[in-house]
Amino acid sequence: MKEYLQHPIFEKLSKLADESQTEIYVIGGFVRDLFLNRPSKDIDILVIGNGIKFAEAAGKLLHTKVSVFKNFGTAQLKHGDLEIEFVGARKESYRSESRKPIVENGSLEDDQKRRDFNINAMALGLNISNFGTLIDPFDGVKDLDNKLIRTPLNPTETFSDDPLRMLRAIRFATQLNFKIHAEAIDAIKKNCERIKIVSLERITDELNKIILAPKPSIGFIHLFDTGLLHLIFTQMADLHGVDVVEGKGHKDNFYHTLQVLDNLAENTNDLWLRWAAILHDIAKPATKRFEPGHGWTFHGHEDRGARMVPKIFAQLKLPLNEKMKLVQKLVQLHLRPIVLAQDIVTDSAVRRLLFEAGEEIDSLMLLCNADVTTKNEYKVKKYRRNFDLVKQKLKDVEKSDQLRNWQPPISGEDIMQAFNLSAGKNVGIIKNQIREAILEGEIKNSREEAYEFMIQKGKTLGLVPVKPS
Repeated sequence: MKEYLQHPIFEKLSKLADESQTEIYVIGGFVRDLFLNRPSKDIDILVIGNGIKFAEAAGKLLHTKVSVFKNFGTAQLKHGDLEIEFVGARKESYRSESRKPIVENGSLEDDQKRRDFNINAMALGLNISNFGTLIDPFDGVKDLDNKLIRTPLNPTETFSDDPLRMLRAIRFATQLNFKIHAEAIDAIKKNCERIKIVSLERITDELNKIILAPKPSIGFIHLFDTGLLHLIFTQMADLHGVDVVEGKGHKDNFYHTLQVLDNLAENTNDLWLRWAAILHDIAKPATKRFEPGHGWTFHGHEDRGARMVPKIFAQLKLPLNEKMKLVQKLVQLHLRPIVLAQDIVTDSAVRRLLFEAGEEIDSLMLLCNADVTTKNEYKVKKYRRNFDLVKQKLKDVEKSDQLRNWQPPISGEDIMQAFNLSAGKNVGIIKNQIREAILEGEIKNSREEAYEFMIQKGKTLGLVPVKPS
């Protein structure tokens, strides 16, 4: 395994360890990623003894600042593009009401036993006597070969002690496209209620990593099947199921949402666009109605869904800033391009879409394209063809009318000056008339035509334009 430790940092740390008579190992994710041929810039160094003391010695050797986290018994430094964390070997015990362990000094064996999964418990010796030697007591390499997530100790005890590991198991399975061992799945089901002692910030961090995986649906199906989703994101779990009345059913909106999310994941790594996919139909359970002779409807689910977005973001401790507003906007507008693609596309309809979507028009089109999940090949081809026409129309109208991030060519100040008005109802009426005229194509999106239109509309309201002095 020496060939895996070619970076000069390992030789430097090895010499320092031998000079200070300290036993050290590289452990965890870095070792796992070596076997998976995945580049990793994060290195965990396990020190048998005082991890912080060794980190400070390494900082002096490398002439770099060391950040110490005494509460966690860890220290961290940066070396070039590497982030290296040092921790003393530990053994842990837990109380039932908390996932914070009681920590004691331990051996390499103790430390490997406390690791979450076998694939994260492998270590490589860094002392001169064992440099590059693999220590793999739980067959982590075998689990990597078998694409399997297992725990070093009894999974029920492992997940009960630290319930966040249930989400981490699902996250790794999703990111790596691995299976979770059957005993571990059963243990997650038994312990799912324990997730309530984990902070929402930690939960959402793992959720976001699942969402950013190549195929996020893997993780969400695990979350649903184990009962975790019902506890951490009830609104999404509520999408599941099909009602049938008079022999008519609707599609399962949970699996439809996952298909949209996977479709979108093939074309973008944008976390917030992926969140828009998750939430685009989130209000369907609340708006579901059966109309005799017609079938199931979800009228207004886009408006109600948009109103639900801030509450869900607050609930999950997601940012309540422009990221949330982006998701809200995409949920609100997600039906618009689809409606256009099913009908004759008029310039005015395209102008309105550009006006409302602004800079998010490209993201909106990506989301809507992903929202095609029908298995009917004829419908798919027809829809794609119409959708391409909408995209071309958007380009043409955008080029001629420049409506993306539209700013009115005539401001309220201009109207007040033109007619010697104070702020009031008539100013708003004229502004709206100018906007509608541009969107309907009655006048061009230019100051000259808009100014002339303003004078005409002002006169119809009985306003007299001020003569230039």
